[in-house]
Amino acid sequence: MSTNTPYVIDTTSETFEKDVIERSSELPVVIDFWAEWCAPCRTLGPILERLAEEYDGKFLLVKANTEEVAQLASAFGVRSIPAVFGLVDGRVRDSFVGVLSESAIRAFLDRLMPTPAETAIKEAKGLEATDSQAAEAKYRSALELLPNEPAIKIGLARTLLAQDRLEEGRALITDLERRGFLEPEAEKVKAELTLRGQGQATGGVEAARAAVEASPNDLPLKLALAEALAAAGQYEAALDLCLELVERDRKGVGESARKTMLAIFRLLGDAEIVGDYQRKLATVLF
Repeated sequence: MSTNTPYVIDTTSETFEKDVIERSSELPVVIDFWAEWCAPCRTLGPILERLAEEYDGKFLLVKANTEEVAQLASAFGVRSIPAVFGLVDGRVRDSFVGVLSESAIRAFLDRLMPTPAETAIKEAKGLEATDSQAAEAKYRSALELLPNEPAIKIGLARTLLAQDRLEEGRALITDLERRGFLEPEAEKVKAELTLRGQGQATGGVEAARAAVEASPNDLPLKLALAEALAAAGQYEAALDLCLELVERDRKGVGESARKTMLAIFRLLGDAEIVGDYQRKLATVLF
């Protein structure tokens, strides 16, 4: 029914994840569930294809023949066709069934288009790895449009962290904590802020290591070395040292060491090393 173009493609069960879910993180994706025998589909399809060309890459139209992707149609709850779904970031944002007027279809498509704030957020995320200052500017422009949006504040805190502006980043996380909870990503940022702040206080890994070598039995100095290692991203070495301190002085320096381990766990999330050291810590504590 359709000819593949940059803006209109046919999908299969094998390519659906790439065609729809992955691409929807880049731009809105419109899935048109249709079949050759469906007369309304033959009416709707050309309208969608023409609009895809007219919108010039603002969305991707993905054609899904229900005779070939029956399981996918079932997963979307399709009971009659044509059925159209608009996805953004892997989630269905809007949908309709049957043939709508062209003006109604345009309204549907416009609801999928990113808002100025969403555009700024996406651009900021793309800049974080290469230009934290430019990313900060984008997040701040988005925050002016949506001053209460947690995702913007979290992203802004990340960019401030990347610039070693810890106090400003901490203020944003503290503001988010007033709600009584933090999103997982905010917990990670908070953990890194904590570790980075502790690391700054130690003077760095080399200074902390030299201090321990001069006084090898000084447990607070060992804790400072563990904090410096964590701030430098040497997590396994930091966890080993913290575990030793928990074993040696559970209610003293060991308690601070335990908290440092927990901060590392929050930062690393589901990394394999986290499970390993959680088990080791539990063994020591219980």
